[in-house]
Amino acid sequence: MAKVKIKPIGDRVLVQHLEEKEQVRGGIIIPDSAKEKPQEAKVIALGTGKKDENGKSVPFEVRVGEMVLLSPYGGSEVKLDGETYKLVREDDILGVVG
Repeated sequence: MAKVKIKPIGDRVLVQHLEEKEQVRGGIIIPDSAKEKPQEAKVIALGTGKKDENGKSVPFEVRVGEMVLLSPYGGSEVKLDGETYKLVREDDILGVVG
């Protein structure tokens, strides 16, 4: 994987959604506009971190390369070099997969 040119700041995490397989229900192909947003994504980069009330750095609970579940409506979509990423706050990550 090529190095991504986006470095999140604060408690933000850069993720990339997994490719969703084409959904077919009863022989009918579901159009992209009707599909649910995928909630599983891979962590690409971590921000600079959050600080507690004493100014001490709080470590991230996720690591680069981990698969995570996201809140379906959180974060901001970013496109770079033909790839789509999402910047989310660590609080928008619901859990780690696997």
